[in-house]
Amino acid sequence: TGYYGDGLNAIIVFAACFLPDSSRTDYNYVMENLFLYVISTLELMVAEDYMIVYLNGATPRRKMPGLGWMKKCYQMIDRRLRKNLKSFIIVHPSWFIRTILAVTRPFISSKFSSKIQYVNTLAELREMIPMEYVDIPDSIVK
Repeated sequence: TGYYGDGLNAIIVFAACFLPDSSRTDYNYVMENLFLYVISTLELMVAEDYMIVYLNGATPRRKMPGLGWMKKCYQMIDRRLRKNLKSFIIVHPSWFIRTILAVTRPFISSKFSSKIQYVNTLAELREMIPMEYVDIPDSIVK
């Protein structure tokens, strides 16, 4: 997590490679609690505009969250948090992620859809946001 701009707007970074493996017996429990933790953290941190950077690189398919989980997350996020989200940047998007978002686009608001941006390289991400406030894990840099 970092901040940018005069208003100290938050940059929230998610590295999917650190998500739990879907083969875990307690996977649903872990993901549910992870989501609740993330939402409570966002509620505390986000007073103004913010952006989410989703690092998809170095993530095997079995660690990517499922469509149902992502839909539930979106529905549970408070309206204020959805409104204050300025951009949702997906770094190193896989074919799977692009397909899921293309399929679900008719079911999510056009306002939210317009906030989604694909970035193919870390150099491209550097052009969009101040990287001095963003910690990129070594596995993704490699």
